[in-house]
Amino acid sequence: MKALISVDMEGVSGIVHPSETNPERYDYQRGRELMTADANAVIAGVLDADPTADVLVADAHGTFRNLLPERLDRRARLVRGKPRALNMLAGLDAETDAALFVGYHVRAGEGPGVLAHTMNGEILDVRVAGRSLGEIGLNAAMAGHLGVPVVLLSGDDAACAEAADLIPEAITVPVKEALGAAAAVTLHPEEARDRLRRAAADAVTRRTEIPPLALTGPLDVEVDLAGTHTVDLATLVPGVSRAAGARTVAFTAPDYGTAYRLILLLAHLATIRPA
Repeated sequence: MKALISVDMEGVSGIVHPSETNPERYDYQRGRELMTADANAVIAGVLDADPTADVLVADAHGTFRNLLPERLDRRARLVRGKPRALNMLAGLDAETDAALFVGYHVRAGEGPGVLAHTMNGEILDVRVAGRSLGEIGLNAAMAGHLGVPVVLLSGDDAACAEAADLIPEAITVPVKEALGAAAAVTLHPEEARDRLRRAAADAVTRRTEIPPLALTGPLDVEVDLAGTHTVDLATLVPGVSRAAGARTVAFTAPDYGTAYRLILLLAHLATIRPA
């Protein structure tokens, strides 16, 4: 069995504030330790279920250099750094049997949700075939495009509800109850890790019962951008045009894989500031 574990940071047990997720803030080292410990719990659960599994871990937050390599379970391999193909899902391919999303968060504009956003603060919303999707849905659909089911997701209660709406069969592990953008009622980290380990083992054991999230093309996509200058940049991309309003661009993709890559490109363009 081949498993990909994609690990974000905002939904990790115990984390509630940007100071714990931002490399330039004082509490970031503590956030890295919590993130690595949650990842290790899920690795252990996968290997409890199948000791021969090939486990690949994708660092999927910010710089993609957050997990502490020397503290990660040595039985797993780590993908870190950027830029890279498939972004938060680097290492995923059609040979992967299961994807597990750890430390994920609810999409921009939803909540209450701890540190809710979509990709970065410059993306206000992404709609694929009329449905609003955040990182959970966008990444789950990319896995589904390759025929890979997302079998587990952990995060706050809002993130788990978002995942359950998209993939009802997947196992969700709420490690905290969101009270707002930077506040939550949290489980003790060790309790959260015990739950993650048990759930990961259960999830990969049940992987054949969980269908991939498949979005078939052609697909109409709209992206709402915080910066109007990003709209100007986006329209330089062939096939991307202005839509209703000053902040929205639109395109039609022949399949979801193409849509996903274009959305990633728009997210990158959104980080470019006017000269």
